[in-house]
Amino acid sequence: MDIEIKRLTPELTGDYLHFFDITPHDDDTPGSKCYCVCWCSADHRAATDFSSQEKRRELAREYIKEGMIQGYLAYQGNRVVGWCNANTKSVCQNCISWLRFMQSVSINDSSLKVKSVFCFVIPPDMQRKGIATKLLERVIEDAKKDGFDAVESYPNKEFINTARDFMGPLKMYEKSSFTPVEELKNITVMRKCL
Repeated sequence: MDIEIKRLTPELTGDYLHFFDITPHDDDTPGSKCYCVCWCSADHRAATDFSSQEKRRELAREYIKEGMIQGYLAYQGNRVVGWCNANTKSVCQNCISWLRFMQSVSINDSSLKVKSVFCFVIPPDMQRKGIATKLLERVIEDAKKDGFDAVESYPNKEFINTARDFMGPLKMYEKSSFTPVEELKNITVMRKCL
């Protein structure tokens, strides 16, 4: 399968939004599309309105333009078949998802520059075809080129379901030579030094 990985840029905003518009994820109930706006470098300590799919979609458009949502789109031909949210750990610690779910993760000393992998979205018909692994390989490759010291992720220790395991499976990180650096209640902090 021929897959091309592209770094998200403002020029790809239309592809990104369309992918989230049509791709089942979360529990796919009406209005549940996340547009990945909760994992970004926006400071959500002040109130942000995430109350509707339309508001999250507009936030995504703004966040992409400002460079606050970062990551990669996977293409098969003209079709987007995957998304990986990857951003600098130190600038994402005030996003709503970090504030709500990741407070127990240790904050590295400021001399360590870490790229964090927060999320994968793969359409159901394209899952288990190695797309997430290809996206992860590109994150690692670019992080090394961009001067990062490590790539880190926070997968669940045990598989729950596709919607709850959006950070990718623990085994994928192990196969890519990530090692556990911290064990928390439900997650393992996995890191690959570059």
